[in-house]
Amino acid sequence: MDLLENIAVLIHDAKLEISMHMTKSLAPYDITPEQAFIIVLLNERDGLSQGEIAFALRKDKSSITRMIVSLETKGLMHRITNSNDRRYFKVSLTDKGKSLATNVIPCISGTIDVLETGFSLEEMNELRRLLNKMRSNMKK
Repeated sequence: MDLLENIAVLIHDAKLEISMHMTKSLAPYDITPEQAFIIVLLNERDGLSQGEIAFALRKDKSSITRMIVSLETKGLMHRITNSNDRRYFKVSLTDKGKSLATNVIPCISGTIDVLETGFSLEEMNELRRLLNKMRSNMKK
């Protein structure tokens, strides 16, 4: 089999195309796709801890910390420290962050619409099932 037709290469290439599309659509808002996912997650479930965000987005805590600091610097979110343990904090969107979420959500939805173009609901469900099976295989 041709190396470039290898399933791992095809999945990697598809991920790069998705990332480039999202990066372009989010450029006017000066945020990355990863930062957008944090904003959308906090828009749905405000007040999560760094660990909860990392778990939900399948990212390591140090990456999440860097993104939180960047988004905090931009005035999009703030940390609320625990009075009993200053190392533990919850992250909340500011009003500016909540406002940005209303612009970011359509960017992500638009990328998903482009991605799913030409697929039936059954095909998308089968693709999800197969990708989940592959992810499960890799975790073994």
